[in-house]
Order: sequence, then C-alpha cells, then structure tokens
Amino acid sequence: MSPLSSKIFISACLLGRPVRYDGKGKRLDHPAIARWQAEGRLVGFCPEQAGGMSTPRPPAEIEHGLTGTDVMAGRARVVEITGGDVTAQFLEGGRKAVEFATAQGCRYALLIDGSPSCGSGFIYDGSFAGERHVGNGVTAALMQAAGIAVFSDREIEALVARVAAEIAA
Repeated sequence: MSPLSSKIFISACLLGRPVRYDGKGKRLDHPAIARWQAEGRLVGFCPEQAGGMSTPRPPAEIEHGLTGTDVMAGRARVVEITGGDVTAQFLEGGRKAVEFATAQGCRYALLIDGSPSCGSGFIYDGSFAGERHVGNGVTAALMQAAGIAVFSDREIEALVARVAAEIAA
C-alpha cells in the first residue's frame, strides 16, 4: 500500500466518540486529524469495547506498576477499581484492534495516552491514586509487537512528520 493511501488507526475516543470508561470522548483537535479524516485515512476503534467491556465501566489499571508487555507475557493483570480482573477483555480487545488495523492496512496507530489499553508513553501504576509511570498499555504493546508504529496523542506532530516524510519519499 502506498504511503498516500495508507490508513491510520486511531483510538475512537480521540475522534470524540463517547467510548471511554467514563462514557465520554476526548476529541483530539488538530489540523492533521481533520485532513486525514477528510481523506478517509483514519479508522477509529475502541479496543476496550471490542473486548466486550461496557460504556461506562469502572476505571481499570495494570497492577503493580507493570505494563501491557507484562500483561501479554502473563506477568500482570488489568484490574478494575472494584477489584474485577478484566485482563482477558483487554487482551481480546487488543488482539481485535491489531486484526482490524492490519486488515485496514494501517501502518501507524494514534492512541490515547494513559489508558491501560492504548497508553504508549505513560500509564497509571495500578494504585488508582493518579500515579503515572512510563509504559505501554495492552493494545499499544500488541500493536508494537505487530510492527505498527505507535504514537500517543501527545506525539501528533511526530506522526505528522513521519507521514509527510513517507509521502515525500
């Protein structure tokens, strides 16, 4: 697929869709998002909903300050603030996200940071006290393992530059 026609996977909440745990969206307003949307390049997806989770839903974090890579390896769980283990749903949603991204020809993923699913720069430490640490969520880890370049919403300019460089090449 040529760079001009390649698609970009994007967390559905960044398109303003009300899919987050709190039932809200978190629209990312940026000229590139509007342009890519008009070009039909963005494909929105919510891994947590795809994994069978409802909206709204209890907040969830990866336990013990671990990461999505640890969840993939079976060394950590994703738990809700209520104590419920939602690891299976996060893994299933992440796998479905990778399948969808691959089927759509996505070479890049633009994911909401902080999420135990989509976080790629930081995630919360599992204490539900608002403590963040460097790490990736389950979907971000699965995307990276599948060879899809992952960018957080805070890295939009880097993604813009990467896409522009490919188009110019």
